[in-house]
Amino acid sequence: MNPIFKQARLLFAIYLTSMLHSAPLAEGASKFLGNITTNGAVRSDFGTYWNQITAENECKWASIEGIRGQYNFRGCDATYNWAKNNGGYFKFHALVWGSQYPNWLNGLSVEETKKAITAWFDAVAKQYPDLQMIDVVNEAIRTGNGQYHSGFGKDNNIIPALGGDNNGDYTFVTTAFHMARERWPNAILIYNDYNTFRWQINEGIDLIKKIKAAGAPVDAYGLQAHDLTEMEYSEFKAALQKIYDQTKLPLFISEYDIGTDNDALQLQRYKEQIPEFMNAEYVAGITLWGYIYGSTWTTNGNSGIIKNGVDRPAMTWLKEYMANNKGVNTTGLFDKSSLPVDTVPQEPYKGVLTIPGTIEAEDYDLGGQNKSYFDMDLENQGGEYREDGVDIVKTSDGYAIGYTEAGEWLEYTVNVEKEGVFTIDSKVSSSETSSFRLFLDDVAITDTIKVESTGDWDTYNIITTKSSKLPKGTHTLKILITGSFVNIDWLKFEEESLHIQNASQSITKSKTQEFKVYHLNGALLGIFNSKNIHTLRQQLQKTKIKAGVYYIRTKNGNHNRLIDIKK
Repeated sequence: MNPIFKQARLLFAIYLTSMLHSAPLAEGASKFLGNITTNGAVRSDFGTYWNQITAENECKWASIEGIRGQYNFRGCDATYNWAKNNGGYFKFHALVWGSQYPNWLNGLSVEETKKAITAWFDAVAKQYPDLQMIDVVNEAIRTGNGQYHSGFGKDNNIIPALGGDNNGDYTFVTTAFHMARERWPNAILIYNDYNTFRWQINEGIDLIKKIKAAGAPVDAYGLQAHDLTEMEYSEFKAALQKIYDQTKLPLFISEYDIGTDNDALQLQRYKEQIPEFMNAEYVAGITLWGYIYGSTWTTNGNSGIIKNGVDRPAMTWLKEYMANNKGVNTTGLFDKSSLPVDTVPQEPYKGVLTIPGTIEAEDYDLGGQNKSYFDMDLENQGGEYREDGVDIVKTSDGYAIGYTEAGEWLEYTVNVEKEGVFTIDSKVSSSETSSFRLFLDDVAITDTIKVESTGDWDTYNIITTKSSKLPKGTHTLKILITGSFVNIDWLKFEEESLHIQNASQSITKSKTQEFKVYHLNGALLGIFNSKNIHTLRQQLQKTKIKAGVYYIRTKNGNHNRLIDIKK
């Protein structure tokens, strides 16, 4: 397709569409209602339902350090960044587990295993210094004969590397919690396990009591709750209360699902169990373990509550229930005082930037990784301008951010001098189809801005889009990369009315010039001579051209835009 018409369609889409926001089900509730990634990704509809996210597999040790010393956090970053960009809660799952650890750990000596675990903790802390919640140890309940819920000790030396398990005292679990507290002094540290409602309820309580007595800094007990499908209501309710009464720890319902193709049974269990979780003041949050039928870990994915795009009865009920019930939560785990405290403040790099005005992309705030910016690696690959993890390249007239990858972002402290809608010109280049989006205080102010290939990295084009109404005052502007490989030089914000006036005047001040008018399907509708956009619109209104949006182009090709014709 001709690039002119590609640009026209892009502008048309931006012109016609606006961002629609659907609040998650637990909006305004006393505790979160979350879910997990689906087939390794965060679905586009995730935020429509959930306000907390856990990576099903992407943050596990084996997924990140498949080769010793080489860390790939991209899958985990996607979940972390969804929470940061959408105001949700993120839980890291999991630091120490007897399953899904790297194969290279098998056969290592005790000393080498200890070094590997320490390096793993340090790498996670470097990547995510501000974690809110962490499953520190997963599935370590003893089942007898030296066996555990997961493969601790089968082919690895995890237990002796962390101090052993002397006569079932779970020293290795306690050690892991101390290691986590050293690195995340303000995070909520969780022990997580399965079969804790029915078959190993007492064993789970015993583990928690022992590590608490040994001084483990454990903040909460995560109950996976995979064992509730066949559990009758009275037994379930008594078990929930017993667990809290004997552990005296806040509880997380960490992996809830009801796996059955029987819609009536699934609905019954949701109606019985969800209200108990919501109204138990000691339950801090609920995470469902998947929601799309066919894409969960249960048989045929039958724990999913959306099937072929249609809500199963349990989902229909859940929406209605959450809309009218906010629950009770006295755990205090999500008070502001309990969340991570920034030690390095986020501050403007060259003073507060103004809107209207030009924002140089390379002048993002001070603060560092995961605070004022997020970059997939920790090295400035362009090597220009600033010495941190953001990739900056040289241009013919200054600098631009480059080597961008989807999920990366930068933030800028800005002062909006006057409330209003702004036209935004972006100077960009790309080697392929890329995209980005703008946010103010984490609220989207543009649709996704698509960037077609400019031919080479040194060729920059101007793309024009329109913001939503921006409030006056000091705010945080965010550039979120949504499609990899776009270089961004600057963003120019101009009041919409002033931009239209300037555009008309720049095309011609007094002389008549030639305009070509195209239908958005690419068909040339006619050539008109006019002084400016205003007089051209008047001419077109008098022709047989129907009301609508059309693409116009001047003879020299310097001025191309959309025009709205009304009749």
